[in-house]
Amino acid sequence: MPRRRRSVEVFSLSFLDCICCGFGAIILLLVLTDYARPAKIEASRINLQAQLRNLQQQLQVIRGESDDLERQLQGRVETQQHERQKLEHLSGDLSSQQGQYTASKQEAAVTNTIEAELVSARQKLTTEMLRVLKDHANRPATEAIGGIPIDSEYIIFIIDTSASMTRNHWDVNLAIVDEILGMYPHVKGLQVMNDQGTYMFAGTKGAWLDDTPLLRARIRATAKGWHAFSQSNPVPGMEEAIRTYWALDKRVSVFVLGDEFTGDSIQAALDSIGRLNKPDANGRRPVRIHAIGFPEGTGMSPFTNIRFSHLMRLVTEQNNGTFVGLLQ
Repeated sequence: MPRRRRSVEVFSLSFLDCICCGFGAIILLLVLTDYARPAKIEASRINLQAQLRNLQQQLQVIRGESDDLERQLQGRVETQQHERQKLEHLSGDLSSQQGQYTASKQEAAVTNTIEAELVSARQKLTTEMLRVLKDHANRPATEAIGGIPIDSEYIIFIIDTSASMTRNHWDVNLAIVDEILGMYPHVKGLQVMNDQGTYMFAGTKGAWLDDTPLLRARIRATAKGWHAFSQSNPVPGMEEAIRTYWALDKRVSVFVLGDEFTGDSIQAALDSIGRLNKPDANGRRPVRIHAIGFPEGTGMSPFTNIRFSHLMRLVTEQNNGTFVGLLQ
């Protein structure tokens, strides 16, 4: 009897198991494989390029700011060097002025009086002054203050009205003004201004005040409360006096009373006054300049006081006058 062939199931359970396992393996491979990684890498590359461009722009900005700061630093270094040189120059000037001040004090200690023998060459007396001196024959021709000649017919006072003067020396200052007026019994004209060229009596610029007892009393009374603006620099006042009242046919004396010089340059001041007060054919300067120097006040720096003394010594020497420095 022939053997009956056994039928085979193509889709048996074992086959299906294999198929399922294969699909499972494929799914597992897909799960384990980072199929999105190239896209992420591309996105990261684009982001990094953007950051790089941003950083490069920031670097350019920083470099520009660095250049600006470097230029500012160089400018400040140059400014500091200039200020240091200026400070060294001023320090040298201060040392020189201190040396001159020390010599001046030593000289003052030897004389030990404000009536030192500082008599300058007397000008030739006019007929008017000869008459005055004849009427006052008993008065010495060079009576103190400090041996100042009394041969002028017109008198101008230039008074420092700064706080250092009004606070420390005003009573003495008024006494000296009164004493100078007493040296001249009568003159043809008077005028009073402060170191800035501000007139004591407004509206009198360019005019001479008639010398009368009433005027002298007004000068004394007004001076007691006179506090016009001042920069402690007598040069503008001297320039105003010479420029306005310079005349070859008049004998004018200017009396400068002060304690400080705050101007920039002593030489520039001398040159300016020299140009204004031009000498005549005989070499005589029409305006004679005298000065009374007061000592520095309490708490006051001696520097500007020394500069005033140095300036006025040179000015009075150049303009046929006398400088008197008062002691402490």
